[in-house]
Amino acid sequence: MFTWISANIGTILICLVLIVIVAAIIRSLIRDKKRGKSSCGAGCAHCAMSGSCHKK
Repeated sequence: MFTWISANIGTILICLVLIVIVAAIIRSLIRDKKRGKSSCGAGCAHCAMSGSCHKK
């Protein structure tokens, strides 16, 4: 088991870093959504989600 870990330590570390980055992005998106912020640019004329995206 330890030989496998030592042989793949680079891959394991890169995967852990990527998981942390993705989790931080998801957390940021959820926080922004709860605060009412949006990343869509507010061009809602032709958006299917315009009724549920922004407060009126």
